[in-house]
Amino acid sequence: MFELDVERMFSAAHHLRGYNGQCSEKHGHNWTVRVTARASKLDAIGISVDFKAMKKVLDSLLEKLDHKDLNTVAPFDRINPTSENLAMFFFNELSAGLNNENAKIYSVRISESPSSGATYYGE
Repeated sequence: MFELDVERMFSAAHHLRGYNGQCSEKHGHNWTVRVTARASKLDAIGISVDFKAMKKVLDSLLEKLDHKDLNTVAPFDRINPTSENLAMFFFNELSAGLNNENAKIYSVRISESPSSGATYYGE
């Protein structure tokens, strides 16, 4: 089994609806997104997952979120833009765009700071 990952960053603001504390106020983060894929075999030239393809799909998602107020972007206009919900959103979107018979998205980690983040593994 092979594991491959790519990492990207984006900047965005958010606030947590229903939260009792400072995070209920609009604030921003420099978010880090780490996507890990797993593959069982290599192709004829020795590649299991194309990093370029992973980055392309991830970058298309980040374009929608970078330098935005996440609370105004679907689906976060309806659900809280927590690290957990962001990780699940990225996992689902990336899985739909990248999973195939050999390779699947295994996890997505969203960090809102170097010391705080959430990882989603799917079901």
